[in-house]
Amino acid sequence: MKKHEIISFKVDETLFDAIKDLPNRSEFIRAAIISAMGSTCPLCNGTGMLSPKQKIHWDEFNTGHQIITCGDCNERYLVCSRAQV
Repeated sequence: MKKHEIISFKVDETLFDAIKDLPNRSEFIRAAIISAMGSTCPLCNGTGMLSPKQKIHWDEFNTGHQIITCGDCNERYLVCSRAQV
């Protein structure tokens, strides 16, 4: 049987009030963390900032790519402009 680790963290009153009546808070929090990790930026790992060396790599990558805003959902995404003929 795998050993489970316990992690605790503090929440403000508003967040506590929002989750206090959930039937299984632990499962909800586990699912939320796993979901958030799947949506983490692969470059910055969720920090929101690129290191100076990452920025150099990004600038090089970005010369052949564009950031486009979708007309349907209004979300931004990357398009390889080198592949367009």
